[in-house]
Amino acid sequence: MMSKSPRVAVVGAGCSGLTSIKNLVQAGVQEVVCFEQNDQVGGNWAFTGSVGHSSVCETTHIISSKRMSEFEDFPMPADYPDYPSHAQVLAYFQSYADHFNLKKHIRFNTKIAHITKLDTEGKEAWDIELENGEHEVFDYVMLANGHHSVPRMPEFEGSFSGEFLHSHSYKSSQPFAGKRVLVVGAGNSGCDCAVEISRVASHVGISMRSPQYIFPKFFSGVPTDVFAKQTAWMPQFLREPLQRLSLRFIQGKYSDYGLEAPNYSLTKSHPTVNSELLYRIRHGKVHPRKGIKWLAGDKVHFTDGTVETYDVILAATGYKITFPFFDKSFVDYEEADEIPLWLRVFHPEHRSLFFIGLVQPQGCIWPLSDAQAKLTANLIMGRWQLPENLEALAQKDAESISKNFVEGKRHSVEVHFAPYLKSLKRQL
Repeated sequence: MMSKSPRVAVVGAGCSGLTSIKNLVQAGVQEVVCFEQNDQVGGNWAFTGSVGHSSVCETTHIISSKRMSEFEDFPMPADYPDYPSHAQVLAYFQSYADHFNLKKHIRFNTKIAHITKLDTEGKEAWDIELENGEHEVFDYVMLANGHHSVPRMPEFEGSFSGEFLHSHSYKSSQPFAGKRVLVVGAGNSGCDCAVEISRVASHVGISMRSPQYIFPKFFSGVPTDVFAKQTAWMPQFLREPLQRLSLRFIQGKYSDYGLEAPNYSLTKSHPTVNSELLYRIRHGKVHPRKGIKWLAGDKVHFTDGTVETYDVILAATGYKITFPFFDKSFVDYEEADEIPLWLRVFHPEHRSLFFIGLVQPQGCIWPLSDAQAKLTANLIMGRWQLPENLEALAQKDAESISKNFVEGKRHSVEVHFAPYLKSLKRQL
């Protein structure tokens, strides 16, 4: 056991930061300081119409069900719907912070300028410089700053004369009223944007460079993730055909919607969960298009030879994983295809630096961040030890992602929810 309580810094007061504070305090850490650049908890669930702020949009609901998303020691209210709105989610996080008395550990409106690793007498420490010039030193740092703040913009041949935006800037559909809009990307953000904009725009296309599974929000009358959990006991060789058959029975063939069918397993790509996109396609409100070949003024040339004019291109093409307070030479995952962290948390070289919530689960991130933080808190308090072969384990975890998911930066931190949570709980 440690002789004294260490000083621990938590970066960010979103879902991962809040559960980090809670688990540290419950483990017995007395000096916990959370740095939050905004004026409230909730991270990107704190909706604002300001384009510069990273937040959900006006109509956002979660895409995992409330019972599969909630923290195990703090259930969502019984009167919440299966898929709560962003306002309900924010209220839930605020209640969580109040229930566990977390706000006293948070310094709001406090932005970190730089974090530097110190090495004094062979012991790691961390100097945190704030934007106001103040410095503080901590024994450990838990990074919970999220990975949906720096847009990844696509590059195309030619130039576009209209508006070229990222979905990061999308807050509501109103600015697109009466316009011809092309959404690029068929992930969750892309499909949500296409559906919402199609209610007010004169024409909406959605460009898909590669086929994508579109899952409805309900299977057999229950949320899709609940249905998946109910079939988790089945061996994969039975479960996969059952899921495919169920999807085909509910939706029909993708070709019926003008879409290509994916040629990979249902679980090898991050799921897009949307019950309205296919409906809007069949109603002629959203028009599927191939990948973009080049741009010329207001014209978009697609790979199948189709040419159409648009006023706006909205790129729903994901985000870069950034840590702006680190030197690029220290930690830089912006263009990484593999990120070697053991259990997606532990860095092989910096053993007092922890990544909480740096996962993209096929499910909800909140219970995973909770388990990550619990394990890390036990490590900090000396109740659990890192293995000696940490570097090899971290590399093995990174390689397993490449093997289990479709190759691409989109899946650099992807995990299967249940097996990953089980691996964390095994250590706990």
